Amino acid sequence: MTVTWEQLTQEQQSEVNKQWEIAKRGVAEIVPESELKQKIMTSLATGTPMKIKLGLDPSAPDIHIGHTVVLHKLRQFQELGHRIQIVIGDFTGRIGDPTGKSETRKQLSVEEIEHNASTYKEQIFKILDEEKTEVRYNAEWLSPLTFEDVVKLAANVTVARMLERDDFTKRFQSEQAISVHEFFYPLMQGYDSVALESDLELGGTDQKFNLLMGRTLQKDYGQKQQATMMMPIIEGLDGVQKMSKSLNNYIGVSEAPNEIYGKSMSIPDELMVKYYELATDMTNEELSELKKGLEDGSIHPRDAKMKLARTFVRMYHDEQAAEEAEHHFKTVFQQNALPEDIDTIKLSSSFLAGEIRIVDLLMELKLQASNSEAKRSVKQGAVRMNGEKMVDMQQVLTLNDGDIVQVGKRKFAKISL
Repeated sequence: MTVTWEQLTQEQQSEVNKQWEIAKRGVAEIVPESELKQKIMTSLATGTPMKIKLGLDPSAPDIHIGHTVVLHKLRQFQELGHRIQIVIGDFTGRIGDPTGKSETRKQLSVEEIEHNASTYKEQIFKILDEEKTEVRYNAEWLSPLTFEDVVKLAANVTVARMLERDDFTKRFQSEQAISVHEFFYPLMQGYDSVALESDLELGGTDQKFNLLMGRTLQKDYGQKQQATMMMPIIEGLDGVQKMSKSLNNYIGVSEAPNEIYGKSMSIPDELMVKYYELATDMTNEELSELKKGLEDGSIHPRDAKMKLARTFVRMYHDEQAAEEAEHHFKTVFQQNALPEDIDTIKLSSSFLAGEIRIVDLLMELKLQASNSEAKRSVKQGAVRMNGEKMVDMQQVLTLNDGDIVQVGKRKFAKISL
């Protein structure tokens, strides 16, 4: 069904304009824009919500702020009355998305996928309304495919088309191995759209090839083609590279309130508006006021950043946690005082003698995730014991009950022997 502008009531036309402005906010690219606008018009004219899909590859259990960019866009569509389809790639996860990879990815076990998927769901529903979200696992329609079905699916795309992908092209030209099964990842992601008859699919700009594959296959299977929407890849706390746990420039949605708040305060000033636009629930009107205030000087960048930090903590914890995290930040960072709520850690029996290397102590207190991270923190002068900077990684410390160990300005622990 094709709906013309003239067939819409004035009220529907106003609603189309409203939805279109919200849909475009912060988006890198829509393919094609005309089709998405037509889908919005048809949805309003018929009273039928659009089916909007996001595929999640459960390759890691933790979600950071960078991952939430597409989730916030889905939430906006959800609040406009559209139907959200979350596809957990339990089948495709066994292959692994080759996007941006210079080598074949390790295939996940069924147990790893199940664990990561359950953790994913807990985190995404901090943003999406669970009651209005359809969660599907693509093994539901991919597992039953026969080998004949798979051959027919593969016949829809040429090898030359697959090699249009930058990562495949680079690997082919540098004579790095490309396994045949990797070609099936975009085919399977595209087939997800066929199985769900999706109207719109979201993803990052690095997912463009996979998203467009959904359009290709829907056409080949006689369906109406989905529109595709690409969201920007957000830079991490270093302001340069994309947010990533491996680069340690991320804010995790499951991190403690003080950690989220403290990390948020290190976001570069020039990226603040981008974080607000892509990763918060701020309305378009509020965003316009913020931009205007920062431009004319009526809003100080520090105040805007503190509001951003509070917003993140409130979104992933609650309002009280946001207030307490701000109090903690002001106490520790602005007044250079120790926080009031330092966790007391009882050392295991192997350390009852009270002597330990500083690197081992950081690991024992769980202030660092790895030996290399602990060494790096000591080397950078970020570690203190009772206020005294620790600079020798091999130094053996004699511990006392009540000693306070600090890493940076956000991590503290009080020792109990």
